[in-house]
Amino acid sequence: MPIAKVNGVEVEFEPGMTVLQVAELAGEEIPRFCYHERLSIAGNCRMCLVEVKPGPPKPQASCALPAAPNQEIFTNTPMVKKAREGVMEFLLINHPLDCPICDQGGECDLQDQSMGFGRDGSRYAQNKRAVEEKFMGPLIKTVMTRCIQCTRCVRFITEVAGQPEIGLISRGEDVEITTYLEQAVTSELSGNVIDLCPVGALTSKPYAFNARPWELKKTESIDVMDAMGAAIRVDARANAVLRVLPRVNDEINEEWNSDKTRYACDGLSRQRLDQPYVRIDGKLKPAAWAEAFAAVAAKVKATAPDRVGVIAGDLQDAESMKAALDLFGGLGVKSLDCRQDGAQIGARPRESWLFNSTFAGLDECDAVLLIGSNLRLEAPVLNARLRRNWVGRDVKVGVIGEQADLTYAYDYLGAGPASLASLIKARTGFAKILKDAQKPAIVIGAGALAREDGAAILALAAEAASKFGVVVEGWNGFNVLHGAASRVGGLDLGFTPGEGGLTALDQVKKGGADLLFLLGADEIDLSATDAFVVYLGSHGDAGAHRADVILPGAAYTEKDGIYVNTEGRAQMAQRAVFPRGQAREDWAILRALSDHLGAKLPYDSLAQLRVKLFAEHPTFGAIDHAPGSTPAALDLTAVGVKGEISDAPFASPVKDFYFTNPIARASVTMAECSASVAAARGKLLAAE
Repeated sequence: MPIAKVNGVEVEFEPGMTVLQVAELAGEEIPRFCYHERLSIAGNCRMCLVEVKPGPPKPQASCALPAAPNQEIFTNTPMVKKAREGVMEFLLINHPLDCPICDQGGECDLQDQSMGFGRDGSRYAQNKRAVEEKFMGPLIKTVMTRCIQCTRCVRFITEVAGQPEIGLISRGEDVEITTYLEQAVTSELSGNVIDLCPVGALTSKPYAFNARPWELKKTESIDVMDAMGAAIRVDARANAVLRVLPRVNDEINEEWNSDKTRYACDGLSRQRLDQPYVRIDGKLKPAAWAEAFAAVAAKVKATAPDRVGVIAGDLQDAESMKAALDLFGGLGVKSLDCRQDGAQIGARPRESWLFNSTFAGLDECDAVLLIGSNLRLEAPVLNARLRRNWVGRDVKVGVIGEQADLTYAYDYLGAGPASLASLIKARTGFAKILKDAQKPAIVIGAGALAREDGAAILALAAEAASKFGVVVEGWNGFNVLHGAASRVGGLDLGFTPGEGGLTALDQVKKGGADLLFLLGADEIDLSATDAFVVYLGSHGDAGAHRADVILPGAAYTEKDGIYVNTEGRAQMAQRAVFPRGQAREDWAILRALSDHLGAKLPYDSLAQLRVKLFAEHPTFGAIDHAPGSTPAALDLTAVGVKGEISDAPFASPVKDFYFTNPIARASVTMAECSASVAAARGKLLAAE
């Protein structure tokens, strides 16, 4: 490896690295505003100046300068110090002196670097430039007079999000960042530009003037808005969650998160269930815990076990499902199901319902087939990862299902199962691309599995995987993409109907069950059932509206819990605030209910429950381990069940990205986003 000297210290570096990267390898701090590790190099701000020998006797921008063998790099000479002070002075010429009212205050790169690398005064007395504010939708607040034209937002929205809706107009002193035709930004990842902005030009509109960073309690946790399990940080003050930010996790979300993950947190404080309710004379009325438990116990004892159904919702943690499984399984109930969308999956080897290649493994793929999945709406961060590989490595993508805008080009192969069957028989076109690929991958979404013939379609996809060499020694590219944070955990626990038990969809049919226990299940149609409904959940959504007894549970930010993402990676979420009112953690409610049912559960604390969970299901104890990272052979003949297949086209279950769960539906911000995006996409440009 080549060697360079940084302030007299020799450093080995990889060919292709920049001077800035080499300097950081040596432990030197290089200030920057425009440079970002995950974006293209712009070289706008000139703050990263260093002195390099051999070379011209002048400061040079280290972010855009390739490192060379035997190069000498100086980061702290008088020339460099003077140059950086001059650059900072120029950047502050037009910057307003409004730090006391700026939401970026306390976590602002401009503040930090002006203290560390700037002058203690300014030599400019001219009037500052004022720039008109821009409309970027309900999420991004703009104060464009603060903008230093680093173009991070432009590069992110174009390169990562794939929605070129922000750009730079005019020249010289008149240059401005703006959206095209003053429209809202419609990308599902738009909130990330707020984190990228090094000044206070782009800040969070819902969070505006709410708190200072030092007032907030910061808790590292896991996102449950989809099944990716992105790493997040929950910032709370007192007992209110004020914002959710991404944490860096290169194996899952890198450092991005979706707008729903970031902004749906205001739904945590709205439409909350904070005390038990019992329906009396057709109306839900507040009740004491003992009264609610007595009503549930009386109904359970009066109902035969084969007439009891239990459905787990999409946001449930593993501990609550384990407690429900222990309680109702011990009572002889066979009709338990965690698949409220009716997905035909869970009866085969564990690898048959996992994203086996892992998200990071997509970086190695050279061909990807999407079946029944609108990846942009179901997992926008994963879609951005696939787009990056399409841009940088020319990954070939084929789609069978909805013909949607995925932000990258793909081969559209058809709308339904017939197209998949034709692909298996084909020898040219995308079939040849898959066959010739070194590491092909198939991604099957809920649009293909959440239907009556889902098991047969899964078998058909396995047949395709077998033909195209998707599962070989050292590589498993057979992937199932779930949309529910609880789904893989439920399947791993065996939260599926036992012998003679009913599925979730059969339980809610008329005559399906006499007693329904809904564990946060709000995405299933209850209009046909006349059963007695017990709802344990956190929000007054569909399940609570139909309930005869409501047991108030805790939201995901209000409890410690284990969630297993679609890769099969178990991760721990941490409690950031306490449950509202009389609400309690779900497992604790089930433990208390077990006393009234005369079937006491054998644990009195979360630690004891986890000991039992890990003993009976060791995969939950392998925290942060994705089994696909050490590929095991998957017998594709054991995946799915062959049978009759409908001609109906695949349709993604996500119709509105902003309204996929009770928390998001309770969020005012998500409602504004949904309306804003619908309005923006409904307006055609003159050229269209």
